[in-house]
Amino acid sequence: MKKLILTFVLSMAVVFGVNAQSNKKEVKATGSQPEITFTEMMHDYGEVVKDGNGICEFEYKNTGKAPLMLTNVRSSCGCTIPSWSKEPLMPGKSAKIKVKYNTKNVGTINKSITVESNASNGTVVLKITGKVVNK
Repeated sequence: MKKLILTFVLSMAVVFGVNAQSNKKEVKATGSQPEITFTEMMHDYGEVVKDGNGICEFEYKNTGKAPLMLTNVRSSCGCTIPSWSKEPLMPGKSAKIKVKYNTKNVGTINKSITVESNASNGTVVLKITGKVVNK
């Protein structure tokens, strides 16, 4: 009896696993998901004067066929503050993520901004680089 129950449970696990994989393939094949495409993945500030303008923008477009939602945008450090629209972005439309880097400290800039969304390409990592110099 134990073997019969074990066989049944394993059979169901295989059936559900195969079914879940085939459903994912169908969604990708139809292309009905949003897709996020950035014009640039990296921003180089070059040399920025201490206490200078540390703002840059990353433009992105929904190149998919469903509304795009950015679920989270976070930076690798508290000195970098991203801001973005919480509204859905319709297919074919563009928007921007604004990033403010704190230029109060002299030194090299090498930070990342992680963008999470409902897009088929999911998580995207953007980079900012440069150097803060004295006046």
